[in-house]
Amino acid sequence: RSAPATMQFPRTLLKPACLAIGLIASPFVQAGEINSINLLDQSEFRQLSEDLGAALSYKSMIPSEALGVTGIDLGFGVTGTRLGNKSVWTKAAGGSAPDSLVAVPTVRLHKGLPFNVDIGVSAAAVPSSNVKAYGGELRWAVVPGGTLTPAFALRASMTALNGVDQLSLRTLGLDASVSKGFAMFTPYAGIGTVRVKSTPGASTGLAKESFYQSKVFVGANFNLGLANLAAEADRTGDATSVGLKLGFRF
Repeated sequence: RSAPATMQFPRTLLKPACLAIGLIASPFVQAGEINSINLLDQSEFRQLSEDLGAALSYKSMIPSEALGVTGIDLGFGVTGTRLGNKSVWTKAAGGSAPDSLVAVPTVRLHKGLPFNVDIGVSAAAVPSSNVKAYGGELRWAVVPGGTLTPAFALRASMTALNGVDQLSLRTLGLDASVSKGFAMFTPYAGIGTVRVKSTPGASTGLAKESFYQSKVFVGANFNLGLANLAAEADRTGDATSVGLKLGFRF
């Protein structure tokens, strides 16, 4: 007896989605270990912090409407961020030059809560580097949306750098987004701000940096039964990121 069509969607999409993620990541998997921050001057440290803040800040990768009390979305994705200060990253990595686009693969989990609230967590690791990050979000669909009306949501998010001994970096984000479903297709867009707090190790002789970066993003989610595929473009500060996520909803 064959499985129901909705149960076959994840199997159907898994291979092409994984191939697409692999194709996106393959040209820019080299990043380099950030272990020579002491070689930077203060201006260069600010530039490195801006690139890291843009690359590691929380990315939406999901429409604005709430999942519902029983909803769960488990996603696997990758975001590629074009560095604005590649030479500074190279210096901070002891001469190991990164590619122009830095890949940030992520595992993401969203859970619906009462009152149109969703909570999300993520874990990321940049290939060929010591850069890892953990993050989370709390999103409230102020306007849930419906057949004729779009959904409108407010989100608070945070991420924290892990794995770089000479640096502690955190981002705090606030944004507003809107989305509207059309059958299986749901475009979305948002605008917000990200605060980056970057604290170097005492041995580097550098001072901490704290600053804000503007954020705008647009994306689309394709709902295919239990599986969904999201594509997104994000502009944080002066850095542009593009991402793709394969998700499974239960």
